[in-house]
Amino acid sequence: MSRRKITPDAAEEGNNPSFEEALATLEGIVEAMEHEQLPLEDLVTHYERGSALLNRCESILQAAKGRIELITLRNQNEIALDSPASPADTHASLPADSSADPDEDENDIRLF
Repeated sequence: MSRRKITPDAAEEGNNPSFEEALATLEGIVEAMEHEQLPLEDLVTHYERGSALLNRCESILQAAKGRIELITLRNQNEIALDSPASPADTHASLPADSSADPDEDENDIRLF
């Protein structure tokens, strides 16, 4: 199966190619630079375009990594909220009622 030849300008139809488009174009550029006898000016142009595509791919990957980290943190927080609280946590989270009558405390049953 032969690959279609991808020129450095092939992905420039859209200023922001998808990761797959940028990667395919970058692979085509590398292949052309390795296997074709290109004039120096074309090599520099290919290198410049390849560098821009590499930056685009890295940017997309960083954004994806950030999204995955956010999803992971969100899932961890949801799990923490769904897990039952320990008795110590429940007791500590009850508000102190400073207006309670001390005589009423004698009639209260306390577990802790």
